Amino acid sequence: MSPEPSQNGDTKPQKPLHELLTHTLVDLYVGEENSHYPLHEKLLCYHSPYFASIFYNKSSSSSRTKEYGLPEVDDTTFGLFVGWLYSRALRYPEQESEIGPLLDLYFLASKLEMAALETDIVDTVRAFYHNNETYPGLRRVQYVYANTDEDNVMREMMVGSVARFLTLSDSIPEHWAKALKKNGQLSVDIIRSIQEWHLEARNVPDARDASVDRGRNEFKGAVGFSAVEGSSEMEDVKEESEEEEEAHVNGNGTA
Repeated sequence: MSPEPSQNGDTKPQKPLHELLTHTLVDLYVGEENSHYPLHEKLLCYHSPYFASIFYNKSSSSSRTKEYGLPEVDDTTFGLFVGWLYSRALRYPEQESEIGPLLDLYFLASKLEMAALETDIVDTVRAFYHNNETYPGLRRVQYVYANTDEDNVMREMMVGSVARFLTLSDSIPEHWAKALKKNGQLSVDIIRSIQEWHLEARNVPDARDASVDRGRNEFKGAVGFSAVEGSSEMEDVKEESEEEEEAHVNGNGTA
């Protein structure tokens, strides 16, 4: 659970839950079916500047009616949101398929300007991949790129993980090779991430040094870079397979 950030970016002491559970409730209507969620106004606005600007703005109709709609949000995502709002805790994912809903919650938290929730989600996703000694699959990364802007923390964590995955691999999986050729920004971000490692020059091979014969990669008759891209043998590095990734994509295209 992360400290609550203030408007200037500093952290502030977190108010006890009982101080935020006042008598005033607001009615939120979620999804295409307008599912009704009555929530404590003070609690909601304390954690979300977005909602504070709506319900504490006297010129806003929602301030008078105490109602607001989120038709683009699904019930699963909002259920996770409500759970965090009243507990300040996230359920740790037991399997990779549970990362998708957490990413949807992250995008909602970004919309609602809830930095503490965003941080908790990044920490949870980061811990899952680290504890399971695996890496985000391509579809996860693409989904994050499609829903975030540059300098986003979740994006940076994802691309940093991919940079390590590809650097420690003896080959580039075919689906990653195709994606990197199409998405120039992802390729640039991977290089940026590697630069942030601040490697010492002595630890990086120097292709200009003719005194060292490093040989060239070879795979099924291919020599050089094409051998690296063509090989599918990945030792000691785990990434979600294409089949697993496909299984985790729902009918709405959510990763």
